[in-house]
Amino acid sequence: VQLQASGGGLAQAGGSLRLSCAASGRTFSSYVMGWFRQAPGKEREFVAAISWSGAYALYGDSVKGRFTISRDNAKNTVYLQMNSLKPEDTAVYYCTAAQKTWTQLVRTPLIFDYRGHGTLVTVSS
Repeated sequence: VQLQASGGGLAQAGGSLRLSCAASGRTFSSYVMGWFRQAPGKEREFVAAISWSGAYALYGDSVKGRFTISRDNAKNTVYLQMNSLKPEDTAVYYCTAAQKTWTQLVRTPLIFDYRGHGTLVTVSS
């Protein structure tokens, strides 16, 4: 699976951005998809994940209520809608794909099989 993230850029605090991640391959719907981010000098931080069908979603504590993950299996694309952005959301955001059960994902959200190139999100105060 190849993943291509896009949609990053500069936003003001309180603003919104929408990230997209297009996946290659015919088995997109069999992957749990997710996002993590990494700011300079900091460790990876889990952002969100979504189940195969889109019925279940999991969010990191710092983005709950502000970010929404969704997927369109017909378009092999996963999205991350980011609202009420804060300067601390500034990071490189990476799209991930994992062949695992939802239970496994919840236990280990930062373990995945594929990762795309990141897209930079910068939030100014």
